[in-house]
Amino acid sequence: MATNQFINVPVSMPDHAQHLRLISNAVNNTLDGKINSTGSVTLTASATSTTLTDKRIGLNSVIVLVPTNANSNSAKANLYVSAKDDGSATLTHSSSSNTDQTFDYVVIGWLYKYQKKIYILFGTKLSLW
Repeated sequence: MATNQFINVPVSMPDHAQHLRLISNAVNNTLDGKINSTGSVTLTASATSTTLTDKRIGLNSVIVLVPTNANSNSAKANLYVSAKDDGSATLTHSSSSNTDQTFDYVVIGWLYKYQKKIYILFGTKLSLW
């Protein structure tokens, strides 16, 4: 999981001006590429699969993996996301005794349980593409 998390903006706040400042900061951070959807994962040594656990992963998520060193770069040719579920993904890869096959990742997409909370919050069904 990532440690570079940015402040989440609450749905509402008593101080409207402060709430607008937080929203503006969040939007500006997003435009600058500072989003809460990154992390790091190390492939399990001497195995052919690794479980990536991240609460932001869902069935419709796209996971982009970027090698961070020479050993992980050599592993990327046989690395793919073989399964996704709420909160985790299975990464399938070749077996290697290297313990430093580390990848940075980005998760893009919605997790259903967060959509459900939005439905309840607004009391209406949202159109999702």
